[in-house]
Amino acid sequence: MSFSTFFRHIREGAKSVIRNGWMSLASITSIVVSLFMLGVFILLVLNVNSFADEADSQVQIKAFLAGNVDEALLQKVNSDIAAMAEVSKVTLIPKSQGLKDFREKLGEEGKDLLEGYDETTNPIPDTFQVEVIEPTTVPYVAGKIEALNEKYPDELPIYKVRYGQGTTEKLFKITNMVRNIGFAFVAGLTLMAMFLISNTIRVTILARRREIGIMKLVGATNMFIRWPFFVEGALIGVAGSVVTVALLFVGYGQLVTTMQSDITLAFTLVPLQEVDLKLAGLLIGLGILIGIWGSTMSIRKFLRV
Repeated sequence: MSFSTFFRHIREGAKSVIRNGWMSLASITSIVVSLFMLGVFILLVLNVNSFADEADSQVQIKAFLAGNVDEALLQKVNSDIAAMAEVSKVTLIPKSQGLKDFREKLGEEGKDLLEGYDETTNPIPDTFQVEVIEPTTVPYVAGKIEALNEKYPDELPIYKVRYGQGTTEKLFKITNMVRNIGFAFVAGLTLMAMFLISNTIRVTILARRREIGIMKLVGATNMFIRWPFFVEGALIGVAGSVVTVALLFVGYGQLVTTMQSDITLAFTLVPLQEVDLKLAGLLIGLGILIGIWGSTMSIRKFLRV
């Protein structure tokens, strides 16, 4: 294909968009509506995943040490836990700090409840707070920490290991389910958008069957006829997706600003600057793909050129 022919197809496709103004507007509107719904749900899924990741990352293991653990054994256990491949950080919370934290947690009630406890009568044991690289490995790592008693059978340094057993497993199941459902809905909305827009473009092309028939009569090849429709579909896709991106970014940006100003909320939305380029690229690319795909399927199946 020569450059002159290529630019001719672009020019004819652009003219066709303008000439068939109402049908083009209908197609662009379909793209805006479909991609806007898709974009809103993608943002919802991203925020749900962010919230789920944050919830997962806050799951920690607490290993309470027995009362007979001396400094040398404490350091050995610390090294053993830190050496585990799944562990990212180990923090020792001395019993004195544990008692102080417990008092602060109880507030005013703690003054009376814990009155009389000091360094010698402190009931809080030394504790290792363990963070893992992958949250789903928490139960496995907790089991490995408990198994350290087998390494030191005479001292049995680990008194108890807690990580929210039962609740943690349910949390992981719920967050995984939310992610899977979210991705399934995004895929479903994408297909729905493609079919909706394709049907609108088919109506546009069917209304121009006479024009295409005349082009065939004067000797135009199938590819020569198809190219302007490809360009038209791509232009409609670009127009619809750009409008969608603008609406989404303005609305979501305002929502993020509003929620950030509300200090009573326990969670924050994913910042727009973290998703703007990827989301814009996805929606614009999808808009172009849908426009071209709709034109291609309509010409091949309905016009038989």
